[in-house]
Amino acid sequence: MTVPATRKDLMIVNMGPHHPSMHGVLRLIVTLDGEDVIDCEPILGYLHRGMEKIAENRTIVQYFPYVTRWDYLATMFTEAITVNGPEQLGNIQVPKRASYIRVIMLELSRIASHLLWLGPFMADIGAQTPFFYIFREKELIYDLFEAATGMRMMHNYFRIGGVAADLPYGWIDKCLDFCDYFLTGVAEYKKLITQNPIFLERVEGVGIIGGEEALNWSLSGPMLRASGIQWDLRKVDHYECYDEFDWEVQWQKEGDSLARYLVRLGEMTESIKIIQQALEGIPGGPYENFEIRRFDRVKDPKWNDFEYRFISKKPSPTFELAKQELYVRVEAPKGELGIFLIGDQSVFPWRWKIRPPGFMNLQILPQLVKRMKLADIMTILGSIDIIMGEVDR
Repeated sequence: MTVPATRKDLMIVNMGPHHPSMHGVLRLIVTLDGEDVIDCEPILGYLHRGMEKIAENRTIVQYFPYVTRWDYLATMFTEAITVNGPEQLGNIQVPKRASYIRVIMLELSRIASHLLWLGPFMADIGAQTPFFYIFREKELIYDLFEAATGMRMMHNYFRIGGVAADLPYGWIDKCLDFCDYFLTGVAEYKKLITQNPIFLERVEGVGIIGGEEALNWSLSGPMLRASGIQWDLRKVDHYECYDEFDWEVQWQKEGDSLARYLVRLGEMTESIKIIQQALEGIPGGPYENFEIRRFDRVKDPKWNDFEYRFISKKPSPTFELAKQELYVRVEAPKGELGIFLIGDQSVFPWRWKIRPPGFMNLQILPQLVKRMKLADIMTILGSIDIIMGEVDR
């Protein structure tokens, strides 16, 4: 009888790009010694669609439908950053009511994004129930979006100088009802998950990042705040009208996967507080700065010539981007979403560089998973919260 020989060499395994826990088409080349992870190399680019180059060949208004495809779970934030750049370049004022509507939509989008992080994250580490629970609240948020914007996911709702349409009749009451209902839902999640011994066993002390380390890797969002650094662009940059509301930055000091979970759970509650205050204090007035449609128009474009007059509809309203460069950023659910924009006295941006939070946060993955077990890869990757649409752009 021959005894099977035990092999001692390392094993190289592909995880993804269609593994259900990869949150998109991410591929990890993992070097294993038994169950221990020796090395991990993320392979990106399977979802690269040339979003930056497309932006440089479109006017801002034409580019709007594309931006919601970066982070397709937090679509309002990609729209916000797309309008904030030209607004700052052109020094365009946003009416008070429009700013309040934007804040409400952004915070609803933040909650939806965190819910769609929580469900799959719990499913990754073996808890199926929350995955079904989160769809109740998420669908209610999408119902609110559909009533206000006409679309459930890809809204195309923000406009330069405001929003596309005012809130419909009865929407504010419906949103307040949702806020009251959602707080009971969060309490349910806490009861179900936070003290669960199996959950704690999987996440406590796994994927620890220190504060100094988080800064060196230029992490942002919950990844940074879970490492004890109270940095939130809503407080730092004072954009929209966040200063008018009473809310706290959520942070933890442990820096592990549990801390990141607690930060996101806390952020959902804080978002509800912001939404409730905005709904109760929303002012009247216009929802869009209509004057800017007339300013900075291209003088006598060739489309107005005689030969073009009968062959096409009027092109979308455009205006020239001033000849200067600018970096704008917002606090998206996953971290700092930024755009580096160079205008060139043309209707097209000369340069449009996207700084996606998921791309920056994913850098630290190989370091976090080394010397961990194979099963911990899913926990750590899930706690980072990536969407491949924005990582690959």
